[in-house]
Amino acid sequence: MHFGLGPIGVAVAQQVFERSGLKIVGGIDIDPAKVGRDVGEVIGLGKRVGAKVSGDPMKAIKAARPDVVALCTSSSVRAVMPQIETILKTKTPIVSTTEELSYPWYTHVRYARQIDAWAKKAKVGVLATGVNPGFAMDALPIALTAVCERVERVTVSRVQDARIRRLPFQQKIGAGLTTEQFQRKLDDGSVRHVGLTESIAMIADALGWDLDRITDDIQPKLAAVTISSEHLAVDPGYVSGIIQDGVGYRGKRPVIRLHMEAYLGAPESYDSIEIEGQPNLSLKIATGIHGDIATASIVVNSIPKVIDAAPGLHTMRDLALPSFFPGR
Repeated sequence: MHFGLGPIGVAVAQQVFERSGLKIVGGIDIDPAKVGRDVGEVIGLGKRVGAKVSGDPMKAIKAARPDVVALCTSSSVRAVMPQIETILKTKTPIVSTTEELSYPWYTHVRYARQIDAWAKKAKVGVLATGVNPGFAMDALPIALTAVCERVERVTVSRVQDARIRRLPFQQKIGAGLTTEQFQRKLDDGSVRHVGLTESIAMIADALGWDLDRITDDIQPKLAAVTISSEHLAVDPGYVSGIIQDGVGYRGKRPVIRLHMEAYLGAPESYDSIEIEGQPNLSLKIATGIHGDIATASIVVNSIPKVIDAAPGLHTMRDLALPSFFPGR
């Protein structure tokens, strides 16, 4: 069952359709233009799959009786709490793209405990994942430290040319805004990458580090020349994206640093990880990990792990490591 059929929800559904052994049994969305239509038509397959989009989550889930719900609606834990409660009342596992739910044990402990209790009562697993948070800036560097005798510092950089990303992502990083508009949206929380704090907390807990504080600083990246994507154009002096740095401190010492640049026209896209310790490790993924493809893929590839997971709220740190799942 696909709960939320925005760009990422659609990408997840398209992958599910292509995998043998997986079947779309329904969709849920608040958009009246989608409700009542066949999921296949809504996600652009050009054909029907025999399952419709509903505006009533409880009714739809009870009728379809899915083995798992893919929840792709919001970055905010608070916003998805009613949706999660509804799903878990039907005793159905959840794999979600909610960024704040990827590791909520630092910033949203009360919500995390409630979801964990609901999931255990329902005897099903819940997981939030994605490319970032969920993999590139937390699960992957954690995995790299497995071969270290000692770890002193972790630095992760993710640089992306946002021209290849979907429009909602370009809007989330402020592309096309004036600096004044950017600041207003930064102040109300509508412009930012969500997840650096969660990723830092996940890494720290995995390494047994008690952090004294976590900072998350955001600056606008201004266009020097006119730069365009499929969706919008940015003139010189306007915001083309963000530069964001999250830092975890032990005392006054920064031990985890996550650096992210996402803007239209970045000259090089890449993901890199530096582990300082014994031994020192350095990893760079040339061209970077495509955010939209990777997020949809890790959601689908995590489906069998979530279905088999013990009851409760899980994270990428404790769930069995997912891998490509071709279907059965």
